Amino acid sequence: MFEYRTHNCGELREEDIGKTVKLAGWAQTVRNLGGLVFIDIRDQYGITQAITSGEGELMEMASHIPVESTISIEGKVRKRSDINENLPTGRIEIEIEKIEILGKRLKNLPFEINTDMEVREDLRLQYRFLDLRNEKLKNNILLRAKVIQFIREQMIKRGFTEVQTPIL
Repeated sequence: MFEYRTHNCGELREEDIGKTVKLAGWAQTVRNLGGLVFIDIRDQYGITQAITSGEGELMEMASHIPVESTISIEGKVRKRSDINENLPTGRIEIEIEKIEILGKRLKNLPFEINTDMEVREDLRLQYRFLDLRNEKLKNNILLRAKVIQFIREQMIKRGFTEVQTPIL
């Protein structure tokens, strides 16, 4: 697919167990449970859980990734011991072999990304690149794109020509 990923975060399933894959997205959550670090990595297609254990540089790096940083992980797909039926990828996880931080997040986020918490409009507009990561807003944008595409296809079928003129 791309140099920084082989799959998106919503497509891996049990039939992929054993494959070595590379995912890229935002670190949604990072949970350090002592000898285990869990990272939920998210892109526009979904969420996949990744895990690393033991000690060493990989463990240290994984446990200190700032939430909402852009990362790329590489590892083997394995069956999850605790299945999460709420996620399409909830039956598998990635055993991390390599982590790369593609972009660190801002020191302090001006607002929480995936909550329904009310945020001042001027703040949302100032940090639009963060606001666009919100699941509800993302789904609205994708729905709008599909509606426009459908309308455009119907108009083309009926012989209409779309003309755009610049605004002066």
